[in-house]
Amino acid sequence: MRGSLYRLPQPISSFCLLSFIVLQFFCCSTTVFAQKPSPAEIARWKKQANQITILRDTWGIAHVYGKTDADAVFGILYTQCEDDFARVETNYLTAIGRLAEVEGEKALYQDLRARLFLDSTQAVAYYKNCAPWLKKLLNAFADGANYYLYKHPEVTPKVLRRFQPWMPLMFSEGSIGGNISAVSAERLRAFYENKKYMASVFDFEKYENDPVGSNGIAIAPAKSATGNALLLINPHTSFYFRSELQMSSEEGLNAYGAVTWGQFFIYQGFNENCGWMHTSSHADSMDEFLETITKKNGKRYYQYGTEQRPVTTKKIKLRYRDGDKLLTKEFTGFYTHHGPVVGEKDGKWLTVNMMNDPIGALSQSYLRTKATDYESYKAVMNLNGNASNNTIFADKKGNIAYWHGNFMPKRDPKFDWEEPVDGANPDTEWHGMHSVDEIVQVFNPTEGWIQNCNATPFTVSGKSSPQASQYPRYMAPDAENYRGINAVRVLSSKKIFTLDTLVEVARDPYLAGFEKLIPSLIADFENVKSSASEAQKDAIEVLTKWDFRCGVNSVPTTLAIYWGEKIQKLARGKVASNQKLDFLSFTDFIIVQTTPQEKVKVLQETLDELTRDFGKWQLPWGEVNRFQRLTGKIEESYDDAQPSIGVGFTPSTWGSLAAYGARRQANTKKRYGNVGNSFVAVVEFGPKVRARSVTTGGTASRPASVHFTDQAPIYTTAQFKDVWFYPEEVRKHLERDYKP
Repeated sequence: MRGSLYRLPQPISSFCLLSFIVLQFFCCSTTVFAQKPSPAEIARWKKQANQITILRDTWGIAHVYGKTDADAVFGILYTQCEDDFARVETNYLTAIGRLAEVEGEKALYQDLRARLFLDSTQAVAYYKNCAPWLKKLLNAFADGANYYLYKHPEVTPKVLRRFQPWMPLMFSEGSIGGNISAVSAERLRAFYENKKYMASVFDFEKYENDPVGSNGIAIAPAKSATGNALLLINPHTSFYFRSELQMSSEEGLNAYGAVTWGQFFIYQGFNENCGWMHTSSHADSMDEFLETITKKNGKRYYQYGTEQRPVTTKKIKLRYRDGDKLLTKEFTGFYTHHGPVVGEKDGKWLTVNMMNDPIGALSQSYLRTKATDYESYKAVMNLNGNASNNTIFADKKGNIAYWHGNFMPKRDPKFDWEEPVDGANPDTEWHGMHSVDEIVQVFNPTEGWIQNCNATPFTVSGKSSPQASQYPRYMAPDAENYRGINAVRVLSSKKIFTLDTLVEVARDPYLAGFEKLIPSLIADFENVKSSASEAQKDAIEVLTKWDFRCGVNSVPTTLAIYWGEKIQKLARGKVASNQKLDFLSFTDFIIVQTTPQEKVKVLQETLDELTRDFGKWQLPWGEVNRFQRLTGKIEESYDDAQPSIGVGFTPSTWGSLAAYGARRQANTKKRYGNVGNSFVAVVEFGPKVRARSVTTGGTASRPASVHFTDQAPIYTTAQFKDVWFYPEEVRKHLERDYKP
């Protein structure tokens, strides 16, 4: 199972106990959080702010320049808070396990999940043990956010009136999020409330209808018109999840790209010498263990080999909002040496072992932004601090590369690591870590290109792809998907690439997911054609003429998406609970396991729904599939009566490289996008780096700002703006020059 290395909490030393007391005071006292900063703090903040210059270009993008790396970190936290403080705060409330203080009891088990794996006491201890260079950056992180709150007293935080330098160490890895989200909060609730866990009904909307992951493509000089390496950076996330910015210092930092709110490093981006793109990985880096528990003399023990080891416990107090009150609930967390107990299965307790090395992960996330070439980037990867991502890489020297995962424990391949293993069997123990050289990878393939779209690494570079037989299965259990198929098709068909042709690849409209599905409908329709309505015959004729390309004016796209989602939902109900299907095998299952009558009945349901909602079924896709941004809030609202823009792209489920996940809301008939392409950039690494990019909607979260939706017209048509990377370029397109 995917995941990361858990470290059992160590006995609390006198130092840690003191840290814990101080931390509890800071975390639980509203008075302290509301306390004004001291004159000495203010003077220090102002002194550092005076070393920083912020240039906002005419798209509102922040270019932050400092004397030191810490200055740049201070500056980008300040600008992120300017652009969307609510998202910065929410990300940290989630990470430190305090979301329930805002969202109430429903978020308690999300908070418990966070605290089971890492608590603030440990984070303080990690902070104290950081290398001096990292501690400076952590201090600058907190100072930049706190200075923003000092300068903007009109901003009222929901909880965090004071940011602490240990907070970025509360993530299971350097990125916001990580593998901890793979642990089910509902299963956690069932266990800690001593209830039977009932797996949730399959969420079709989430798993089949919405796009997941990201796209990354690297082009070698041999395939480039200029002889320079090219890189496509294309994360698919919930909209407005990352900001676009640049951070530079006189200490060699000069990185541009996408930053998750609250991060102090460029997560997916580039510098003058190289670029990196992360795609979500299914490389198996976390594992579940079934623990055999016994109870003797009021104490719990778990079996390990011939031993009976004591179950470790930890008291966890969580606060949650109930109306105007803050209430407290106490939990007892249980642990074995594998990790925390997160559920129960077949009478055994379930523990999770996952990476939990905040210092290493955060160090890797930051240091890679200062890499100068393939060798230096690879050296940073030796920290093994990335448990949930693949990496696509390109550099100025013409190298392109791919690594499938990074944090990879060594395990006995005789076990099925995608399922829980017997925790009592010592043979299921991890045996150290695989080196970077041992994981699945590609370097300078003869094919001249690399792609990954969250699919198998064994098709990343055509004939130059690695061979599955050379690696243990747990390294790459990933299946193929339709985006991967489409990416290989497009890249294989082009001899030479430029930034323009790479943009064309990024927005390729072909939907490989319908190549077999629509012909199966057309073929089955012949079996019931004699009883078909005229509308059904007309719809089949429209689909018969379709070239499987989506677009704002495409009526068959509308028919195919509506019908495809309905037939998937019908077929999902026929899948056995223990049956594993990927995107491709699920398509085959649908074709075989749904009857001609069912396929045509679903077609009629599609025609009926479109006619009911829009007066006719002949709807161009762009009239149904819309982009709208009204409030800038994290939970955006949508309204058919308000202005919106038609979008020609589809969910990546069907193979759309320009992924656009849209849903009909409770109060709407049209569909509005909320997940998919969130930042897209194409980069060329020549004597001077050249790049173009586009961000969902705009950089600002305030509707009154000109930058709230200024990128919407180019975003919805997959056009790109020029990236102004060098200071002289920024100053030619300058909107504002200021200091924090």
